Amino acid sequence: MRSKRNRNTLSFYQKKKRITPGVIREIFSWIFVTILAIVLSIVLVLSFGMQVKVIGDSMEPGLFNGQGVLVDRVLTKIVSPKTGDIIVFLPNGNVNSHYYVKRVVASPGDTVQIIEGVLYINGQLSEEDPDDYDKMEDAGIAANAIKLGSGEYFVLGDNRNSSEDSRSANIGIVKHSMIVGKAWFKLKSEDASGGPILNNY
Repeated sequence: MRSKRNRNTLSFYQKKKRITPGVIREIFSWIFVTILAIVLSIVLVLSFGMQVKVIGDSMEPGLFNGQGVLVDRVLTKIVSPKTGDIIVFLPNGNVNSHYYVKRVVASPGDTVQIIEGVLYINGQLSEEDPDDYDKMEDAGIAANAIKLGSGEYFVLGDNRNSSEDSRSANIGIVKHSMIVGKAWFKLKSEDASGGPILNNY
């Protein structure tokens, strides 16, 4: 009887001994690293990123009115936007304006023109899939060929006939200095699912 009690006591102490100060330190170390990673992520998002809401139906069916998008404000300063990217900008740098969310269809050095409702880049039919977009009823200022200079972009909404974009004289060519950042992630909304924003080209 005594021998059995001794064995049970010994077994209890052996199990208890497994939780050493080293194990406790390791657990707290992992907790600290996890908390630090979360805090750093929040700081990075708040410092270098931002969230804006799409206004209007100009980017449907990819982005819907009121849907939030996350914007990368840092990478755009290092790597210039390219054709197919969705950018967020303030027209003419007007800080009192709401943020515009549009797709880049022509980049610096390109010549853009809209002929019979179809987009032409450098005299060639655009590489975008014509099945993705309606013919444009209004060519606006792009009825005549426009040569883009350094740091200049031509943007259109995906819902071409319900979009105020570079065709409109009051917006026109988007300069690099007007660009706030590149939209890279769309948040889930009542009308659409969330996820990464893909280049349409």
